[in-house]
Amino acid sequence: QVQLVESGGGLVQPGGSLRLSCVASGVTFSRYRMGWYRQAPGKQRELVASISYVGNTDYADSVKGRFAISRDNAKNTVYLQMNSLTPEDTAVYYCKMSRSGFPREYWGQGTQVTVSL
Repeated sequence: QVQLVESGGGLVQPGGSLRLSCVASGVTFSRYRMGWYRQAPGKQRELVASISYVGNTDYADSVKGRFAISRDNAKNTVYLQMNSLTPEDTAVYYCKMSRSGFPREYWGQGTQVTVSL
């Protein structure tokens, strides 16, 4: 059974940093593309960053230069380092696992990030 578990969310002041983690189980992690998405209240879920199985990365324009995605295949874990956070980054953050040629995608349960004074 495939499972994704996010952690690392919380309350942080503007300008602060957080590191999110997503641990996968039940699948050959190294073969999957991993993505971080977020959904703010009243808004659609959007892609924040993704990393391919070989380590190629892609970022939303709104987070370029502030966020960094990385993966540790030995630990079945993908990370999202978030720096210079602003209130606009407040959302539930989800990780997603996908693989070319495989229709099934897997999502975590989400972790809340709140940026506020």
